[in-house]
Amino acid sequence: MSAHLPHGYPPFFYPPPPPRLDSLSSLTPLIQAMEEVSTGSGSDYSNSWISWFLSSKGNEYFCEVEEDYILDRFNLTGLNTEVQHYAQALDMITDNLDEEIQDDLRGNLDLQARLLYGLIHARWIVTARGLAKMLEKYKRADFGRCPRVLCQSQPLLPVGLTDVPYEKSVKLYCGRCEDIYSPKSSRHGSIDGAYFGTSFPHLLFLVYPNLIPPKSGPVEFGLPQRAGDVEGGRRSRRIREEEAQAEGMSETGSTAAVALKADRYRPRIFGFQVNEIAKLQRWQEAVRDRQITRLEELEGNAPA
Repeated sequence: MSAHLPHGYPPFFYPPPPPRLDSLSSLTPLIQAMEEVSTGSGSDYSNSWISWFLSSKGNEYFCEVEEDYILDRFNLTGLNTEVQHYAQALDMITDNLDEEIQDDLRGNLDLQARLLYGLIHARWIVTARGLAKMLEKYKRADFGRCPRVLCQSQPLLPVGLTDVPYEKSVKLYCGRCEDIYSPKSSRHGSIDGAYFGTSFPHLLFLVYPNLIPPKSGPVEFGLPQRAGDVEGGRRSRRIREEEAQAEGMSETGSTAAVALKADRYRPRIFGFQVNEIAKLQRWQEAVRDRQITRLEELEGNAPA
């Protein structure tokens, strides 16, 4: 019997008969369902406003705020005075907006929904669950790395210079040098700093003290940088520093004057300075004042 089987089939194995044309009609619903899943047309993920917002280019710094947190009106106390069309914007975020209202106010309502989500996001990321989500992004270095050589590619954290929207754009805080930097991408540089608040990075280090980076030594987590990226970053950093020094010297003609114009970033949690950092900064400012005095003396004694 096996002698009549096609080549490659083992003995006592009969290949299944080909499907009949009339049986294919029963598979049509299954095929359509599989196509909907593959294209995402039947998926709740693609229909969610929050998912659409997070997947948009330039919003990579944001994490997903859980719907239970948004629906708890206690967490949104006071936001109705800062957002126009507050009720409709909240309905848009939670995918409960009436289609007729959406057509009438779509342009302005989309801006207000972004503002409302950003302000909710600033409150969410200082909760325990929000800190845990941002911690994962921090470990992946999603916010970038410090450009200073001695920081050895330390991952950065987003921070706002004010909690009031439409005043300052987001900055990136380095836990090693305790300084702030502007994002490289113009898309990220246009994000409002109030969407992350002034307390987030410092509260993260208080909750997870084991993550406080040492002042020297290698970074213990995060993806390693490629050698080309490191060298390119150093090159561009040297160019920026040389341009800044040349510009400062041409405007003031004094290195001490340039040093006096530099502002120190002061970490705060809910408006209060962090105690240990405040003590360290007082010592650093005393050393800086002595260095500026020495520069003034050297410039005063220099021959004309």
